[in-house]
Amino acid sequence: MGSVIAFWILAALVVGSAVGLVVRRNPIHGALFLVVNLGGVAALYLMMHAEFLAAAQVIVYAGAIAVLFVFAIMVLIPGREETGPDPLRAQRWLAVPLGGFLALEIALVLRSTVFTTPRRPATVAGGVEAVGRLLFTDYLFPFEVTSFLLLAALIGVMALTKRKA
Repeated sequence: MGSVIAFWILAALVVGSAVGLVVRRNPIHGALFLVVNLGGVAALYLMMHAEFLAAAQVIVYAGAIAVLFVFAIMVLIPGREETGPDPLRAQRWLAVPLGGFLALEIALVLRSTVFTTPRRPATVAGGVEAVGRLLFTDYLFPFEVTSFLLLAALIGVMALTKRKA
C-alpha cells in the first residue's frame, strides 16, 4: 500500500513539473522544472528496482543535460542580468544551519538500515548487463539516432553563439 501511495505522489510530481516546464515563461524556471521532472523519473526507476537507470538518469540528464540547458539559456538571452540589492540577503544566513542539519540528516539515513537490502543477481531488469545488452542489440538504431540528434543540437548551439566578425 505504501508503494502505491509513493507512486502516485511521484507521478503527480512528475506530471506537475512537466506542466510547469511547459507553462513557465521564464526559461530558467523551466529548466529547474526540468530538473525536478528528471529527478522524479529517476525516483520512479528506483521504485522499479532499476538502480542503474536511476543513477544514469540523475547523472546524465538531471546533471549534465540540465546544466547544458541552463548554460545555453544564459548565453542566448543577453541583457537579463539582475542588478541591485539582493532581496533574499537576510534569508541566506539561514542556509548555513539548515545545510548542517541536512548533512546530519543524510549521515543518519546512510548509517541506518534503510539502504541495506539483500543482494540480487547481476542480471536484474535494470542491471548494467541487461541494459547494455538491450541498448546495443534491440535498441541500437534509436540509440544512434539519439546520439546524432545530440550532435546536431550541439552544432546548432555553437552556430547560434558564434559571434559574427
